[in-house]
Amino acid sequence: MAHIDSLFDELLTRKGSDLHLGVGYPPIGRVRGQLVPLRTDLLVAADMPKLLFELLNEDQKKRFLGELDLDFAHAYGKKARFRANYFHKVTGMAAVFRTIPTEIPTLAELGCPDAIRNLADRRAGLILVTGPTGSGKSTTLAGMIRHINETRACHVLTIEDPVEFVHTPKKAQITHREVGPHAKSFAAAIRSAGREDPDVVLVGELRTNETMKLTLQLASFGVLVFATVHTNSAPATIDRMVNAFPFDEQPQVRGLLAESLAGIVSQQLLRTADGSGRVAAQEILIGTTGVCAMIREAKTFQIASAMQAGQSFGMQTMDMALERLVAQKKITFEVALERYSDKENAERRLRPPAAAPEIRIR
Repeated sequence: MAHIDSLFDELLTRKGSDLHLGVGYPPIGRVRGQLVPLRTDLLVAADMPKLLFELLNEDQKKRFLGELDLDFAHAYGKKARFRANYFHKVTGMAAVFRTIPTEIPTLAELGCPDAIRNLADRRAGLILVTGPTGSGKSTTLAGMIRHINETRACHVLTIEDPVEFVHTPKKAQITHREVGPHAKSFAAAIRSAGREDPDVVLVGELRTNETMKLTLQLASFGVLVFATVHTNSAPATIDRMVNAFPFDEQPQVRGLLAESLAGIVSQQLLRTADGSGRVAAQEILIGTTGVCAMIREAKTFQIASAMQAGQSFGMQTMDMALERLVAQKKITFEVALERYSDKENAERRLRPPAAAPEIRIR
């Protein structure tokens, strides 16, 4: 039993999402979105090698000590998988472990709108799931891949760094590839993906304009491609991808994006009203003819209005998603207000109506 296993058990018992280890602090877990100490004793420098190095092989240890940081996935028996990041800071070695459940939730269990399931049913195009770090992008993607795995016979190829959710083949054939052990880079893996006869490709993260362009080209070849981007809204995602390229290449990129975009899901995780966990608020953009014309013509400023008008296609803005969650009493007015963009109308749109006063008849 590794020294760190008892901390993993404590985190899982408390249903935490992340474990933070650093010299001068106690082991800290993120539980229901809040950072809480898991122990009272502070970690000292001598604790870190015992906690961290037992999980590494010699090559990983050499890379960590040489490059000063390391990303990898660790399987904790059948209890869970963890995405690990080792790094150095002023006080010495440190690490953060993100919990990856071994049981992949369904889209229904995640509370995803029907529009997200409909996107997963597409046979071609680009689907982007975006949001800040820790917003549940990987979990939403895993739910969509699970839906595909359970509903159609196809070949699903995932390209990740590291591999997070591991899917057991049901109707689909699943191929997991990890950057490092199985491919030199995301770009190299995406280039070879077209020769591996995939129907569905998951690209863990679009980090460079090279991977963005290769992913757009792959989606235009009639493959369904999923990918993540660190942006906070659907319009910002389009601008981020276009602006990643030199000015003279941007018209071509807009054309590729307009041709291949199936949809964008931009999400945030919010504390539930009862305090028992977190729920995703999801902005949804569908690549309709009108939306694609806006992308091609560099009119992304009109996309928010298109989402408001496109509810029949399953579209919704983040503000609309927050309003629904408040109406369903899944989150509180105060939590929604923190994330609401239309501050001027927030009070009117979000606050639940006051109960009518009781009328006494004498």
